[in-house]
Amino acid sequence: MKVHEYQAKEILARYGVAIPRGILVTEPEAARAAAQELGGRVVVKAQVHAGGRGKAGGVRLVSNPDEAVEAARQILGMRLITKQTGAEGKLVRKVYVEEALPIDRELYLGIVLDRSQGYPVMMASKFGGMEIEEVAAENPDAILKAPFDPDVGLMPFMARKLAFGLGLEGDAFKAGVKFMTLLAKAYADTDASLAEINPLVTTTDGRVIALDAKMNFDDNAMFRHKDILELRDLDEEEPLEVEASRYDLNYIKLDGNIGCMVNGAGLAMATMDIIKFYGGEPANFLDVGGGASQERVAAAFRILLSDPNVEGVLINIFGGIVRCDMIARGVIEAAKEVGVKVPLVVRLEGTNVDEGRRLLAESGLNLIVGDGMADGAEKIVAAVAGK
Repeated sequence: MKVHEYQAKEILARYGVAIPRGILVTEPEAARAAAQELGGRVVVKAQVHAGGRGKAGGVRLVSNPDEAVEAARQILGMRLITKQTGAEGKLVRKVYVEEALPIDRELYLGIVLDRSQGYPVMMASKFGGMEIEEVAAENPDAILKAPFDPDVGLMPFMARKLAFGLGLEGDAFKAGVKFMTLLAKAYADTDASLAEINPLVTTTDGRVIALDAKMNFDDNAMFRHKDILELRDLDEEEPLEVEASRYDLNYIKLDGNIGCMVNGAGLAMATMDIIKFYGGEPANFLDVGGGASQERVAAAFRILLSDPNVEGVLINIFGGIVRCDMIARGVIEAAKEVGVKVPLVVRLEGTNVDEGRRLLAESGLNLIVGDGMADGAEKIVAAVAGK
């Protein structure tokens, strides 16, 4: 789950992480009072779930309240297009008015989960303001790393080593060590999957502050964090993914034209790979789960067909806990409800497969039977190409 910059900063502030003062506004005129309260010279920032906002015109430094109103007027309602939004962009519904700081240096600080080590890793770099992927590609030695045990936290010697590596001195060194320690605690306590401060700035008066903040959280842990779950902004999420979440479906929309409905994450990944192998492009990742009900299967099929880019559907089910006959009934129910106007290839194997195939054969649906996963993928790619 993602949250906005201002929400991430509110969470970090609870742990004592240093952030600038800021005020959220949704109307241009409200930026005037916000700027006056924050000292006049402020930064107006678009609040969307995407990076690269500054390059796309979504971040403006202004000198007075009148300019703040004009900046808010220009940003609110714009469709912000960055590398992370895709060509469709993101509609800006709110902006964050933040005090301007006397910046000395821009640095990078972030925490991600390193699955190969089984620990979160704090990463730091002198190259703040750049995307960390660019830094890693151009100068990998410029990224400092410190794996830590989330139950113990970032040890003081680890924080000091990172602070030395960033070239922090004097008051900024002490502030930097404190900042890293608190950030690690916030990451662990909230079950975050990402905490990124880019840029982390030092000021001319020796402070270390999160000029920007990005946090993502483990969806499976949100039952422990009702307060964070309440921060979810459905306007920032793909509507089909929101609908899928209501049925506990693992669905991710992609850019292709072949819809996939599969049970099991591993089989779903393999299905997408084999569609690519035969020259097709998957339109989604969809795992209906091992214990899916008929209702969930029907909902999954409706969601697949709701994507206007879908020109064909491959259903690839290996029945174990989830039975093939139940999958068949869910597909038939949904197909009759929404109408199937695209090629449909079905591959069923496993528990109650004969019954499932019988139900589909007698359903009156116009479908193609796949004899194995490879055959099913080849047939759906050919059917879509032949439309």
